Amino acid sequence: MYLKDIWPSNAEIAELMQTVNNDMFKKEYAEVFNGDAEWQSIDSGSGATYSFSDESTYIQLPPVFDEKYRGNKGNITDAPILALLGDSVTTDHISPASAIPSDSPAAGFLRDHGVIDADFNSYGSRRGNHEIMMRGTFGNICIRNEMTPELEGGYTRLSGETEPMLIYDAAIKYQARDISTVVVAGKEYCTGSSRDWAAKGTLLLGVRAVIVESFERIHRANLVGMGVLPLQFMPGDDPKTLGLSGDEHFDILGLDAELKPKQIMSALIRYPSGEQREIQLQSRIDTAVEVEYFRAGGVLNLCAEPDCRQWVKGGRYE
Repeated sequence: MYLKDIWPSNAEIAELMQTVNNDMFKKEYAEVFNGDAEWQSIDSGSGATYSFSDESTYIQLPPVFDEKYRGNKGNITDAPILALLGDSVTTDHISPASAIPSDSPAAGFLRDHGVIDADFNSYGSRRGNHEIMMRGTFGNICIRNEMTPELEGGYTRLSGETEPMLIYDAAIKYQARDISTVVVAGKEYCTGSSRDWAAKGTLLLGVRAVIVESFERIHRANLVGMGVLPLQFMPGDDPKTLGLSGDEHFDILGLDAELKPKQIMSALIRYPSGEQREIQLQSRIDTAVEVEYFRAGGVLNLCAEPDCRQWVKGGRYE
């Protein structure tokens, strides 16, 4: 048997298509926004914008519009390393996915809010709640942080300390002290799909810069879009040649001046021994538009600026 033996002829197709007409579509779509009785019974509010419920464990307003996330016009100073990762770290290692583990920070949050274990559901179903997703960022059981080589999973330690802890817990401790952090990794950072929470979670955990040997292209753009600075080591430099153990602190300079796409930036590494080493880093803010994104604190904050509509209408993106 050949495909031609079962493939309909043009005449057969034309005959079938005669049964399809505009009235059918008009009838089906006339009440498409009405829904059934159950849909209509949902209280959706009457305001022009969505009314967030404080009780919801599924959807919350993320804090990306808070003042601390607006604008990136200051240098990064004395920033410890939150995670020191190897090569080929994927977005699946970073972005929360699958079921919520019963021993995870997200599980603790849900229990504190009256959710029983059987109703935890998945990170994907709760991706509209930043409190859940933050707690799962860098939480994959297969990720390996070279700062805690004896452990597999989302662990780290505070700079200068030996006690391992979850990356989320360390990030919260740093934020409580008003300390920004950096993530350092090797080649092909964030290969895989373009999971948006890999960048969103990074921002909300207080990471201001990600310094790697090379980026996957979509994640690089997503970092800029969230206001996180993507930087690459210059040829000849990498975490091993620089002797990084995870206890170093970084100063990244030049952010308080005019930024240009792909510029070379100066950084100072402060080693725990007291030694300091100045290196150059390649900015991976690749275009003039991305400079605008980063300066505003990300795409969302740029669009929240009062003159954004005129800015776009005026053709600055063209």
